[in-house]
Amino acid sequence: MADQPDQSSAVLQQILTSLSQPADPPQSSVSELVDFLNSTSAQSVPDNEDSEATAFRTLTQVHQFISSQSDQAIFDQLLFELPKAVSELGGVSERCLEVFESIIDRFVSMCGARDILSVLGEALAYLTMKGGDYGYVVPLFSVFSKVFPCLKRRHFEQVKEATGIILKVLKTVSLELEDEAELQKMFDRAVGIANSIHAVCLKLEGGVYEKLCALLGLYVLEIMALVSMNFEVLSSQPFVLQLSSFFPFCGLSYLGLITGSNVDKISRIVIRDDEDLHVDCFSDVKCGASVSVIWGHASNEVATAADEDLTAVKVELQNNQTKRWQAFGMLKHILASVNLPWELKKHAIDFLLSIRGGNISPCDKHSDFSSDMAGLFALLQAVQMVIMYTSDTELRKNAFNAFKSILADIPTSHRFDILKALITKSDSSSMSAILLDIVKGEMHKERMGNDEALQEENNTYPRSSLWTASVLELVESILRPPKGGPPSFPEHTDSVLAALNLYRYVLIAESRGKTNYTGVVSRSNLQKAYNEWLLPLRTLVTGIVAKNKNENNELAGDTLCTFNPVELVLYRCIELVEEKLKEST
Repeated sequence: MADQPDQSSAVLQQILTSLSQPADPPQSSVSELVDFLNSTSAQSVPDNEDSEATAFRTLTQVHQFISSQSDQAIFDQLLFELPKAVSELGGVSERCLEVFESIIDRFVSMCGARDILSVLGEALAYLTMKGGDYGYVVPLFSVFSKVFPCLKRRHFEQVKEATGIILKVLKTVSLELEDEAELQKMFDRAVGIANSIHAVCLKLEGGVYEKLCALLGLYVLEIMALVSMNFEVLSSQPFVLQLSSFFPFCGLSYLGLITGSNVDKISRIVIRDDEDLHVDCFSDVKCGASVSVIWGHASNEVATAADEDLTAVKVELQNNQTKRWQAFGMLKHILASVNLPWELKKHAIDFLLSIRGGNISPCDKHSDFSSDMAGLFALLQAVQMVIMYTSDTELRKNAFNAFKSILADIPTSHRFDILKALITKSDSSSMSAILLDIVKGEMHKERMGNDEALQEENNTYPRSSLWTASVLELVESILRPPKGGPPSFPEHTDSVLAALNLYRYVLIAESRGKTNYTGVVSRSNLQKAYNEWLLPLRTLVTGIVAKNKNENNELAGDTLCTFNPVELVLYRCIELVEEKLKEST
């Protein structure tokens, strides 16, 4: 076995020698070299001293060979195969990486940066598609950083093509790689690529400079998102500090990032249209933009690295409803993400609470709500998810307060539509119950305000925007679901109880106020509620209660306790409706 290293070296030397013969070397020699290198890669283990020594010795032999060659034909033959074959060996150790980089340097000097960049991209894509060990990623990322500054022309197009591949690989590998130390190395090289692009920008001017700066901005924001998704907060911060330092150079500001205007601007420069092949590569830039600001909110050190005054940003958002709603639309990318840690979501909720509306003059009021409705609705859905799934009591409380503050920022004329849509889309009975209680609270608040206005001004009772027939439609969607039949129990117990309470409140309020804005006291609606909602529900509840009373076990007792409030409110609603029907005859 002692002769094995010498024997392997002799075999490799024989292959290399055949490549340097004066006659055109046969293609089989290149294939033999690749097979030999692949075999060596398959046996190389970073923690194994013997295999690491073999990898280093192999790379050194290859480096010595290409360093001694000046025949362009040899490099042309090896260009499309050798970098790919030696890249896996380059990830075995730091000294192997150094030799691998020297090999690539030699190819750059003989073949040019443009050709080698194309080859590196193909190698990266091929090896990722092949799967298996990801030791090749760090070496290839490292040499991308070295090759970019060597480009002579078409800088933007070539860097864009390469970063597209880099980001795809980064996303794929980060999903599968569980070793945090290896992830750290990979993202460290990814940040190094950003430094390399920055160095290229400094050598350019005019339109190319602007386009490459915009590309750098998108790349940094995408990496910011991926870093935040793949590491705990403490491990992420060193990367976040480095990435934030690029913002001033790229013309990115916290206000522009949190409102999305910066993202829109640089995306228009870099991405031509929706069919651009690089659209998917930058799919997380909006998350990266918003999380960058949240990092600044969580850490003064990060805000300083970005050269930002976050206090001024918050004041601007507090006093400008248009920008605040744009910020709401961006923050949904954090709160809706299943990959970001809860700690960052907690900071995002804190940030939401910190930008609640300030002093807004009438002329600053946001007039076109329709363009922001989708973003606000998505944010409210995302905050709902935080309320439902966090195990942190304080976060749940703060998320609920944020939810209410966002609702309060929406014009009253649209608030009910938003709440109705949230209830309709909700799969959670408990969350639907919370939303129905909010509807009732909003209606009560508006009615009290109208009563005060009536007393002070002695005018006619103002028409309410919440007190409409839509409230009865909302109650019906719970008590008589669109799919037919009464609601299912016990899974819809909470929402049914809340719907009954809302109906009771509206019926009592309209009766006492001698109004009928919702139509609740009209005879046709009373009969509909009685025959289609309440009586079928009574039959269902009575049957369930009777069944559980006959069973003497703990589960039956729990069921009875759960149904007791529903039963009480249901019978009260029936009594009220029967009284109103008698009055109308």
